[in-house]
Amino acid sequence: MALVLILQLLTLFPPALYPKPWLGAQPAAIVTPGVNVTLRCQAPQPAWRFALFKSGEITPVLYRDVSMELAEFFLEEVTPAQGGCYHCCYRNPGWNLGVWSHPSDTLELLVTDQLPPPSLVALPGPVVAPDANVSLRCAGRLRGMSFALYRVGVAAPLQYRDSAEPWADFPLRGASAPGTYSCYYHTPSSPYVLSLRSEPLLISADGSGSLDYMQGNLVRLGLAGLVLISLGTLVVFDWRSQSCAQAVSGPEPQRTGHRCLAV
Repeated sequence: MALVLILQLLTLFPPALYPKPWLGAQPAAIVTPGVNVTLRCQAPQPAWRFALFKSGEITPVLYRDVSMELAEFFLEEVTPAQGGCYHCCYRNPGWNLGVWSHPSDTLELLVTDQLPPPSLVALPGPVVAPDANVSLRCAGRLRGMSFALYRVGVAAPLQYRDSAEPWADFPLRGASAPGTYSCYYHTPSSPYVLSLRSEPLLISADGSGSLDYMQGNLVRLGLAGLVLISLGTLVVFDWRSQSCAQAVSGPEPQRTGHRCLAV
């Protein structure tokens, strides 16, 4: 009811008069169970009361009465049930009774032992020519993570990347790219929360070069065969021509009723 009343009051006032605060989490917005988390609501102007709201809850989760621009909300030994989406509001001493600021942007608090696995794809594709390059994209669902790429048979990570996006790209040279790869991601700072490994991805070499070479050899062999056949035909024609000439110039030509036919 309180949240509904606040939203109704906000529709009556322009946002510039009641600017929204900023909400952050310390030590991180992604933590393992049992960690102490502090949600910090920072107002752009002096305030005297702050309220913390959680999605799905009707009333504020916590209040803080402070005469400053910052209020801290302490969540001790968080559990997965305390995970969710939070936002905060504040009240200014000079505002009318019951008037609150516009809500902050939503902050998602994730309390888990392990993050879901990412996906791993090859760009532009998993078949690469020796003189080309390929990029492996490891993609999760969370921004600001650290990513690691592994190759089967190599114990240490092949590459590391920190990314502001929910993915990271790992470039590979085509000649050394063939192999099987996987990746994972984790929170960039302590307490670290790791994801499961991605499904393995096989990168194979493009065999079109060897296929073209084989086709070229077949063409060359075919042309050589045609030359040999032509030479054989000429030899046979020359031999038969000489045989016919000897038969015509002989002392007693035989009348067989047949004529020498040209080939």
